[in-house]
Amino acid sequence: MGLKEFIQESKRVLRVTKKPTKEEYKTIVKVSGLGILAIGFIGFLITFVKQVVLG
Repeated sequence: MGLKEFIQESKRVLRVTKKPTKEEYKTIVKVSGLGILAIGFIGFLITFVKQVVLG
C-alpha cells in the first residue's frame, strides 16, 4: 500500500468513527476494569496454589 492509499484509508476511517457517548465510555471502563481484576485474581490463585503445593 502506497502513501496515497494509506492517506485515503485514514480519511475513510476518520469519517466512519465517532466519539463514544458517556454511557458507552462508562461501559467500556467497567468491562476493562472487570477484565483487569479477573486476570489479577487468576494470577493470584495460580501463585497461591503454587505456594501451597510446593511449600
